[in-house]
Amino acid sequence: MVCARFFVSGRVQGVFFRASTRQQALRLGLRGYARNLSDGRVEVVACGNAEAVSELEQWLWQGPPAAQVDEVVRSEHANITTDGFVLS
Repeated sequence: MVCARFFVSGRVQGVFFRASTRQQALRLGLRGYARNLSDGRVEVVACGNAEAVSELEQWLWQGPPAAQVDEVVRSEHANITTDGFVLS
């Protein structure tokens, strides 16, 4: 199991980015959360199988149809205790 934190920048707020990320994460069997940040980025924390986390990372570069992703920055993250995938 791995946990990663992603900071996604670009046009990623107001385009259903968090909800679409949640759908992808649940499809991949990941736990974690997605939340909007005050600087316009979206923070995503995902924990689960390494391949699934990598697949979510690839998806984050595209996002939902209305998004325009400029950058995805990944860092390792400590394991989280939340069940499922939460939007905050």
